[in-house]
Amino acid sequence: MALSSIKRILVGITGGIAAYKAAELVRLLVRQGIDVQVVMTQAACHFITPVTLQALSGKPVFTDLWDDRIDNGMAHIEFSRDADAILIAPASADFLAKITHGMADDLLSNICLARSCPLMVAPAMNVQMWENPATRRNVAQLKRDGVIVLGPDSGDQACGDTGMGRMLEPETLLDAIDASQQPKLLAGKKVLITAGPTFEAIDAVRGITNLSSGKMGYAIARAAIEMGAEVTLVSGQTSLKSPHGANLVKVTTTQQMLSAVMENLQDRDIFIGVAAVADYYVLNPSEQKIKKDAHILTLELAPNPDILANVVSLPDPPFCVGFAAESENLYEFAEHKRRRKNLPLLAANLIQDAFGGDESELILLDDKGAHPLPRAPKLTLARQLLKHVAGMLKEQKSATAQPITEQS
Repeated sequence: MALSSIKRILVGITGGIAAYKAAELVRLLVRQGIDVQVVMTQAACHFITPVTLQALSGKPVFTDLWDDRIDNGMAHIEFSRDADAILIAPASADFLAKITHGMADDLLSNICLARSCPLMVAPAMNVQMWENPATRRNVAQLKRDGVIVLGPDSGDQACGDTGMGRMLEPETLLDAIDASQQPKLLAGKKVLITAGPTFEAIDAVRGITNLSSGKMGYAIARAAIEMGAEVTLVSGQTSLKSPHGANLVKVTTTQQMLSAVMENLQDRDIFIGVAAVADYYVLNPSEQKIKKDAHILTLELAPNPDILANVVSLPDPPFCVGFAAESENLYEFAEHKRRRKNLPLLAANLIQDAFGGDESELILLDDKGAHPLPRAPKLTLARQLLKHVAGMLKEQKSATAQPITEQS
């Protein structure tokens, strides 16, 4: 993941136990080739030392509004001018309240008030503090003011409580920063995505499945969230971490996936069927492990339901996107599948590119023809695919809009 739009970032650290995560965050940002300037509040220095952050950033750390290392004595102006973005991580409840109301009584709050670049905050606090009405009002106001709020997350807290308020983990925070830079082309849209393989049991331990890793479907889910969509991800068994912000529904069999899709399809604007589902299931699976012997084992297989066909055939289906992985004659077979299933858009790739890898290449097929997407990381392809979907939805909306005629 590369934060290509951010070359220089100011990382502000406020007082809280989550300040220890800022060390790893700075290290990851520097690894991305980003110039990092750290500014700490006095409270932050009780949790982590400026020396640590200086060693990781390679630059002096500033904590004092009256620091005489800045020639003109206006560090708050110089730092805000130099940064492409400001990230406060962790952002304590006190600091959120301070910047909500325009208070500026230390270096970091002055920088936030004097800035002309985007401001991002990663809240970190006890669950009761996060749920306090005052904090909720402050966060809502910051969002209205254009401040980007990243997180928080839910989980165990240092005080022993469990709930919302944990600062996002550094790697997740970097993903969230990257997401915040993406255009919100799907804002307000509800998207349902299937991903990963399905598994059809033969006996208690064996089954029929495939080599799908789920990486493409998960990348599309992440890209849709980045673009402002509400995402439900129906996933087969994978080892992947669910994209932050997705509603994850785990399934095993193709029939379970179909049921989950139909249960979550209401009011969906877009359905994207990425999952590599098993085309057949075993008619009479054994509840116990079948013992190995010298005899030939015969299985009776029956066809599974076609999930995509079920969705497309609904009276008022969402905008449907299919996927096709072929071993040969990619364009011919994929276009035949698109027309047979009456799909507005189908993404096709070769099987050797479809399963397991972090990169791939796609051909998007619609009524206008073929649109090749060159080899790239799957997240990049996912963003390009959804940009194409957003463009088709815009055209669709324009085509169905009733013209306004002038009344005499």
